[in-house]
Amino acid sequence: MSPPDPQRVGVPSSRLMTVALLGAGVLALAGGGAFYLASQKALRPVEAGLIPVRVGDKSCEPMDLTVPAGRTVFEIENASNRPIEWEILDGVMVVEERENIAPGFRSQLAARLKPGVYDITCGLLSNPRGKLTVTASAHSEAERAKPPLKAFIGPLSEYKVYLTLQAGQLIQGAKALSSAIESGDIQAARSAYAKARTAYRHVEAVSGRFADLENAIDPVAAYLALREEDPAFTGFHRIELGLWRNSSVADLSPVAEKLIVDVEALRDRLKTVRFEPADLTGYASREARRLAEGAVVSGDSLYAGDDIAEFAAAVDGLEKPVSLLLPLASEASPDVAKAVTDAFAAARAELGKLAGSGAVPVAYTEVSPEARKGLASTFVAIADAIDRINPALGLE
Repeated sequence: MSPPDPQRVGVPSSRLMTVALLGAGVLALAGGGAFYLASQKALRPVEAGLIPVRVGDKSCEPMDLTVPAGRTVFEIENASNRPIEWEILDGVMVVEERENIAPGFRSQLAARLKPGVYDITCGLLSNPRGKLTVTASAHSEAERAKPPLKAFIGPLSEYKVYLTLQAGQLIQGAKALSSAIESGDIQAARSAYAKARTAYRHVEAVSGRFADLENAIDPVAAYLALREEDPAFTGFHRIELGLWRNSSVADLSPVAEKLIVDVEALRDRLKTVRFEPADLTGYASREARRLAEGAVVSGDSLYAGDDIAEFAAAVDGLEKPVSLLLPLASEASPDVAKAVTDAFAAARAELGKLAGSGAVPVAYTEVSPEARKGLASTFVAIADAIDRINPALGLE
């Protein structure tokens, strides 16, 4: 036997070194994954009176809830095998919601509820709905006794006009989209789609309250039993799938024709919807948080990738009702008005950075998770700033 090489004594072989490095890498990945899951599943501070709701594959537990009017905090646990949204519905109107709750995760929702009987969604849109009964309380009686505020007549009226005008543009865009699809012009259809989506984003803070129309105009495939193959996958995203992923107008004409019918119904609904003064900021705040918690992080235009342009249009839509109240807010609390203005400016600045300076728009798939979280934080800041308006104006 030859003596060992003195230069190699104590030096591990290259094969052993490779195995050791691979093992360390696996452990690091496992540790990182465990840390991520632990951080995601970490419980938030438990509020007094928190109401747990467990959403399974077919139903909620419980299916019937009773709470007093006023502020209630729900904790929604996703016990199903796919992402879910959880909504409180007054007829077809969405009162409050949480979106994109991953399997095995929990999400808290704080809602100020008036007396009445509401529906709650339980996972898939095809599942039976639960019932939420809200009983009268000292809070609700105080709200009922509040006198009308004449200062809000002008802003409320102007916002109704804005919604009507934007709904008209939405209908025009949907008709142009249908014509382009009928003629087989994919590029013209994509352009018309973008214009229609801009108008839709301008009214989504209110249109998103109409659950039946929202589920027809803007359903997300992940929330449907058969995903993209589900018959209920209609509206904008079904057309987006065809125009971008498939690069084809095949089978899109019936979808586009139905979209026209649905957006015309939306226009009629927007004409008759009744607002209370607090709704001008309430709807905008809820929409900002909905975007921050779902679409901004996970993406919404999954096939076209033009989320940055759509989020910019959403900011414009959020700002409109709030801007109508800023003169009143400036008199009541200049600090609150400045916080709102600064929050909108920050969101637009962040969108500008993500959009880049090139002629070709940046696809949202190229935006990193960290950048998406940064953008989401600006939407949360908008919601937080908006939430200060109503107390400043004596509406809470």
